[in-house]
Formats: sequence, structure tokens, C-alpha cells
Amino acid sequence: MKQQRYDVVIVGGGAAGLSGALALGRARRSVLVIDAGEPRNAPASHVHNYLGRESTPPGELLAIGRGEAAGYGAEIVEGRVASAEKLPDQGFRVVTEDGRSVEARRLLVTTGLVDELPPVPGLAERWGREVLHCPYCHGHEVSDRPIGVLATGPLAVHQALMWRQWSDDVTLFLHTGPEPTEEEYEQLAARGVAVVDGEVAGLEVADDRFTGVTLASGRVVPREALVVQARFTARSAVLESLGLKPVPQEMGGAVIGSYIPTDPTGATEVPGVWAAGNVTRLTEQVIGAAAAGLMAAGAVNGDLIAEDTRLAVAARRA
Repeated sequence: MKQQRYDVVIVGGGAAGLSGALALGRARRSVLVIDAGEPRNAPASHVHNYLGRESTPPGELLAIGRGEAAGYGAEIVEGRVASAEKLPDQGFRVVTEDGRSVEARRLLVTTGLVDELPPVPGLAERWGREVLHCPYCHGHEVSDRPIGVLATGPLAVHQALMWRQWSDDVTLFLHTGPEPTEEEYEQLAARGVAVVDGEVAGLEVADDRFTGVTLASGRVVPREALVVQARFTARSAVLESLGLKPVPQEMGGAVIGSYIPTDPTGATEVPGVWAAGNVTRLTEQVIGAAAAGLMAAGAVNGDLIAEDTRLAVAARRA
């Protein structure tokens, strides 16, 4: 933090935050990015569906982004923001957990989300490797392999039918999910998806590779990938400190997580505060988060231009 007041402070240095920093730096704004260094996709080996950067390791993509943003003057520091507050006159004060503070005319919050996994032993250790959730992120990498789908809610049948696109060997483990309807059983049978009753007790691992699912009965079903439905919980503490509250996100009649509502540009209900990426759009992939950061940065810069103009007119009249 080389200065006390910036045009924009960005909380979170993932794809959305760095994309916003790049655009604002190119717009000749003073920008500070505060990043805790905990990217959501850190367990994944590669980023997919990012045009021009397909299969880039997540850490490499972030390093490239930091370099590009810094090249246009954005300052990037490591730290965890504890809270933010609106100042009496204009702007905001951002305070980090180690007690540092800085002021900003505008805020862009890109803190992402936390994937809360079902409580099955061994699941978290394989997350992002063979334990997966998004077929568009990881489906191609497990094509034609034995895939399991762990049912924990009403979306499980939908998941199984989706993943069937990438493999003809898909098994739905009913676990704690609801019993499929007759229509759903017919759909699963028509697509050749096997259904296994009983709760899953754990994962089989050999030579640091996931090899199967262990049922509470002791039966082991060989699998090479396991699909789960994580709960997507927005990292919203900074936004909540400004009075914004997360709301439930529903899909197919099930609550899949929480997010902070914004308008299409990322503007929140608090004037001067924008949000972008997974904190406001739970199912956004990396390239979408980067696009949202760019959109929000354009809106932030436009808002600052309007304020600069108002101040200039007032000064001229004076």
C-alpha cells in the first residue's frame, strides 16, 4: 500500500479482480488489489474453456494476470481484508486483518466463494483431482472412464444424465439423496446409468489415485471419478460489513448456495460498491469471472468520470 487513498481498491485477486485491475489500470486509475492468496481453483491442475489459455495451470494464469495488471500501474499486495466502511464524506476505508487500512473512492469486491463438500470421509482430499462437480470444467479429462455421481439432493439425476455425455459408464449412488421418481428411473435406464442404493461410507485410494466408492455395507464399487454437488457459499464477509446480505441461490428447486445480488454491471445496493465473479454469480467459470471483472471495471470508471466532472464543474463555478 504505497499511498493512503486510491481511486479503486479491489478485494480479491482472482480472475475477476485482476481483470478489473487491468482495465482500471489502462484507464489510468490508481488501483490497489488486496489478495488473500486462496484461489478457489487451486486444487485443479488446469483451467479449461478459457479461450487462448486452454489448459493453463491456475497459478500460471494468475501470475500472468498479475504481471499484466502491474504493467499498467496496479498495485497488488497480499493480505486478508477484515472489513470495509463507508466514510462520512466520500469513499471507503478498507481494513486488513493485520490492522493496515487504506481509503478508496470506489470498491470492487471479487472474493469468490467456498465449496462446501458433503461430509464423506476422503472426499475433500481428492477435491479438484478425481472428485469433481462441473462437467464443462473436467468432463473431457475423464471421458470414457467409470464415473460415479454422489446423490445428496434433488439435482443428482440431472447430474448423472449430464455426465453421461462424457462416459457410457456412469453410476448414480443414491447415498442421502431422494429416491428418483418413476420418470427419472426410466430416464436413467434409457441412458444406461446404473443406480446403487445405500449410503457411501468413504473412498478407496491406491497409489494416490481414487479407485472406488465404499458403501456402508462394505461393498466397493470401482470408479475413477466421483461427481458431487458442493454447496457454493459466497465469501461475503467484506460486503456484509457494508450492510449487504447474501441471498439463497436456487436451481431445480434446490438451494445450491448463497450469493450477493448485483445489477448486470456488478453494482450492489451500496452506492460506490461493485462485486464480480463467483461472489455474485455462483456458477461462473473462470473466463466468465474475468469478463464480469471487466464489466464492473468499466462501470466503476464511468462512475468516477461522472464524479470527476461534477467536481470540475463545481470548481469552475466557484
